[in-house]
Amino acid sequence: AAAGPGGRGGRAPAVVALRLALLLGAALRSARATVYFQEQPLDGAWGGGEGAPLTAPRLATPLLCWCWPCGTASWQKRWTNSEYKPDLGKFKLAAGKFYGDAVRDKGLQTSENSKFYAISSRFKPFSNKGKTLVIQYTVKHEQKIDCGGGYVKIFSSNLDQKNLSGDSHYYIMFGPDICGSETKKVHVILNYKNKPHPIKKPIRCKVDGYTHLYTLIIRPDQTYEVKIDNEMVASGNLEDDLDFLPPRKINDPTVRKPTDWDDRIQIDDPNDIKPEDWDEPEYIMDTSAEQPEDWDDAVNGEWHYPMVKNPLYRGEWKPRQIDNPNYRGVWPHPQIDNPNYSPDFSIYSYENISIIGLDIWQVRAGTIFDNFLITDDEVYAEDFGDETWGETKGPEKEMNIKQTEEEQERERVAEEKYFEQRFKKKLERKKDSGNDRAVRNTVKKEEL
Repeated sequence: AAAGPGGRGGRAPAVVALRLALLLGAALRSARATVYFQEQPLDGAWGGGEGAPLTAPRLATPLLCWCWPCGTASWQKRWTNSEYKPDLGKFKLAAGKFYGDAVRDKGLQTSENSKFYAISSRFKPFSNKGKTLVIQYTVKHEQKIDCGGGYVKIFSSNLDQKNLSGDSHYYIMFGPDICGSETKKVHVILNYKNKPHPIKKPIRCKVDGYTHLYTLIIRPDQTYEVKIDNEMVASGNLEDDLDFLPPRKINDPTVRKPTDWDDRIQIDDPNDIKPEDWDEPEYIMDTSAEQPEDWDDAVNGEWHYPMVKNPLYRGEWKPRQIDNPNYRGVWPHPQIDNPNYSPDFSIYSYENISIIGLDIWQVRAGTIFDNFLITDDEVYAEDFGDETWGETKGPEKEMNIKQTEEEQERERVAEEKYFEQRFKKKLERKKDSGNDRAVRNTVKKEEL
């Protein structure tokens, strides 16, 4: 007999329908997602540029992508070096000293110490109005950088790439910056009305020398998110965390703090009295000194005893502090709406986004930039990060550990060889001296 609605025969069509709905939903989502720029700087790999939509590599979900398969075109044709000064540092294509994949981990590597670098790549202009904007790339400071930038900048289409410099007007600056022991942060700087506004939250960057994935997400609801290695490290509202606009509320200028409001946490102890013998001068005359025999009053003036530090001087007396029994806390100034505040719901939005660039300074070169991505889809960006950085991070670390162990073993062998040779030379010199007993005793001591 055929199964009823509650049997297996009744569930099968429902399961099939559910699967079709999920597939249709994924297809509709992917059809709305756009990849504006995607670059893995390999000779023959795909990169940024103006071309027809195509399917992203290695990722199963087809997306609208304004990128092109570069074929035999090299990365130098897709990236433009600035010429604003003659001694700019040069980028090269390299995977570094250690890597997870010798081919896939190749990226743009700084190659000269103590240099400014400026390079950029152009793609089809777009606006992120009404859409999410995701900027993502990987950075590896394998040289254990001591001072230098690892951030990217996003520019409008009117940038003169040949004159890209630190003075060039940019939309967004995002990524790690390291200098000394104090500066180890992730920049999030957004341009608003031709003025850069840095994020007020401190975000610490990675400093371990491995490749790390940095992601900035800016949404139409004016919220943002910063991720490192596909894990959120900061989030919030653009208006709250960057000083784009005047504050919504201000102190009421017509209200004054009450005169009897005591906000002193501690006060002088009224029972503490200065000791009678406290006051002593800071310097006193050294009466033990004698006038030099060759002192000439006509030349040097009248001689006086020199002044020396008074050992009894204890400084200015201050009464000890006690808790204020009348302390009422910080006075809460009443707030009112700021008449100069006007909301702007387009802070997140930029027109003619068309160029990504590296404009940095590095004391010690060796940083590798790779896996650049600009899209409007957060899920795609996360998947792309997992399919690139996520697949090579483990083998990269294993290779570095293996290299470190091999280097330590070579150093150990070299050190043993060095001391062995020193011992043999000493032994030969002792034997040449002819003193056999002394040689035997010395050998036994050194062997011990």
